[in-house]
Amino acid sequence: MTRADLMGLAITLIARLVTGAQGHWRGCPPKAEQRIYFANHQSHLDWVLIWAALPHDLRATTRPIAAKDYWTSTRFKEWLTTEVFHAVYVNRQRTDDQDPLEPLAEALRNGDSLVIFPEGTRSNKGEPQPFKSGLFHLAEQFPGVQLIPAWIDNVQRVMPKGEVVPVPILCTVTFGAPLQLGAGEDKRSFLERARAAVVALRPVAT
Repeated sequence: MTRADLMGLAITLIARLVTGAQGHWRGCPPKAEQRIYFANHQSHLDWVLIWAALPHDLRATTRPIAAKDYWTSTRFKEWLTTEVFHAVYVNRQRTDDQDPLEPLAEALRNGDSLVIFPEGTRSNKGEPQPFKSGLFHLAEQFPGVQLIPAWIDNVQRVMPKGEVVPVPILCTVTFGAPLQLGAGEDKRSFLERARAAVVALRPVAT
């Protein structure tokens, strides 16, 4: 077992210890199929929680999106995101002729699955912000890739925006039924439907 494998195992154990990292597969089974998992975004822990909730054999081919300027700012962060999470780096600052989706498209062409957050930024509100257009364009380019909505619950209480010390609280990731871009469906309708599919997975308060 490599050092990266050991670190991945340690992160998974810590994430499950702090949050429980429970995955609930309500609309699809955890299968080794190429997928884009898209979820609400409220914490730095979001992609770690989804990764930890996946079965071990799916983690190796499921890659999160990471801001290159932040996650390569130190050698350790670059090693962590490259060797452990196999992240896809995106540039937050780019020239007009650079396609922000190209790194994601390249990963999909290589057969990888992705974890993305279509809001584009973290939010401390209860419901997701409107989705940006990236998910729509990926659905257009890769119609054979399953689009799996997911709702991450309680993680904002573990590490809210602006905080750095996690608090142990039970968290869940609920995975829903696959979506497809409808024939002739426009961008606005699709993104509203995709956002609604994520919100519909939110646990009912008791």
